[in-house]
Amino acid sequence: MSLSTTSRATTVRTLAGTVLTAALLVSTATACGSTPDAPSTAAPATTPTATATAAAATSAPAATPDAHDTAAPSATPTAAAATSAPAATPSAHHSTTPAAPGKPASATRSQPLPDGSTAEIQDLGNLHYVAKIMNRGQVLATLETNGTDAGLDANDMFVVLSMDGTVHSWMGGGHQGPGTFKLPGGWTAKVTRTGELHYRAQILGNENEVDGTLEADQHDGGAVANGVYIVLTAGGEISAHE
Repeated sequence: MSLSTTSRATTVRTLAGTVLTAALLVSTATACGSTPDAPSTAAPATTPTATATAAAATSAPAATPDAHDTAAPSATPTAAAATSAPAATPSAHHSTTPAAPGKPASATRSQPLPDGSTAEIQDLGNLHYVAKIMNRGQVLATLETNGTDAGLDANDMFVVLSMDGTVHSWMGGGHQGPGTFKLPGGWTAKVTRTGELHYRAQILGNENEVDGTLEADQHDGGAVANGVYIVLTAGGEISAHE
């Protein structure tokens, strides 16, 4: 389209130039044939004709913007369509986002105890267990392993919760410290008082060497020694069972 538009514009300019030349010739002839007083009256007559002709010539290039204006709208919708394409991205992203995995519920099991109560044992993972001593729907005591075994004395019922989640319990058999006491499995316990509600029990072997230490500081403590379960209370009482 640009080539045909240029051709029309050139033709118009040529015709305009021809009309302008004719107008000038007419003006010259009129001037030559008039009297000496004629120039003052003839000159104004030629001026409007030349001006109108020149105006027509200058208006001819207006055809060129028509070609530009016609072509521009066709390109604009195409660009708009291209820019609208990313609108699909949010919905695609939303549909492919995986749901966060839910945390599995911890396993819980029950174990009856010698005094008629029940131990509700909950596995929290990574050798972390909690045992609640329950009686008629009420929590009487709680044991928790957190890197060590746990133990308690519940009205002369001794309970040990080991780091593998095992619960072992028995009735009676306690010794009140301080002092040295024989324990099942060939062990000997040397119980000493180190502070208020703070006792320590050294577990001695056959040669009276110290094979382990059990602390009860403000709360009872428990331990497992080669299949022997030991509880030391914060009041200095020690009991063991195998």
